[in-house]
Amino acid sequence: MSSNVKKRGALGKGLSALLENAATDITTKSNDSGIVGSISMIPVDQIEANPFNPRTNFEKEALAELSQSISVHGIIQPLTVRKLGRDKYQLISGERRFRASQMAGLKEVPAYVRVANDQTMLEMALVENIQREDLNAIEVALSYQRLIDECSLTQEQMSQKIAKSRSSITNHLRLLKLPVEIQLGVRDNLISMGHARALVSAGDEHFQLSLYNRVIGENLSVRELETLIREGGHDPKEPTKKVAPNSPKLSGAQETFCSFFGDKISSKVEIKKSNLGNGKIVINFNSEVDLNRVIEILYK
Repeated sequence: MSSNVKKRGALGKGLSALLENAATDITTKSNDSGIVGSISMIPVDQIEANPFNPRTNFEKEALAELSQSISVHGIIQPLTVRKLGRDKYQLISGERRFRASQMAGLKEVPAYVRVANDQTMLEMALVENIQREDLNAIEVALSYQRLIDECSLTQEQMSQKIAKSRSSITNHLRLLKLPVEIQLGVRDNLISMGHARALVSAGDEHFQLSLYNRVIGENLSVRELETLIREGGHDPKEPTKKVAPNSPKLSGAQETFCSFFGDKISSKVEIKKSNLGNGKIVINFNSEVDLNRVIEILYK
């Protein structure tokens, strides 16, 4: 229990540092009624959505449940908006509550009114977004990347603002290197963060997608996926295809190939045949000189 309390406190540090700055909060200054530190009631039709909000997907069912709760209990946690001009405001944080309030038919909502430029506003929205508990790993990674690209934050600075370790930030950012199909799989909860982290180090894109499809199709655990990656995609539970020993005929053919190259190369030629009847002819070489000699002989 105590660890959860500590975690929530730490998570709030980055946003608090931005939102609790009295210099940017109109509601912390004496207004016409002489009230200090008040929360303003803002007409819903005077508030516009935050164009910088990195979150674009809002689950309809959850939004409807929140709307029902707001209809009964009202908004417990005020929104945060910035004043754009006379009777015009823009959301900094709380878009989910704002949308649910619209669905509930509220005419006005409680809000802290702040003064913030676009850069500060974007940073506020991103930090607030990251600290949500219901974001998937890709949404978090995209928010991290935007803080780096658009707010010019280093990973160290970001770590301090959002109270997350640099390794956690790095692990999330690495997910953005995955093929789009796999990123969508993480976003849609088809695979877990653990699966995605394993796939990042799996190798080339074709192999990553192949493993991703197996994870979904075979319902593989993270540990099973990691084993597959170590085995190069071969399932260790399946028997390997044994290579059959060469017949006298193939051994004779192999000697013929070796004689063909003679002592012109320092390595040998091998014929490998499986029990299924397929196989390959391998021309080994030990150096670039060997390789060039093989090429010369074959092109004569």
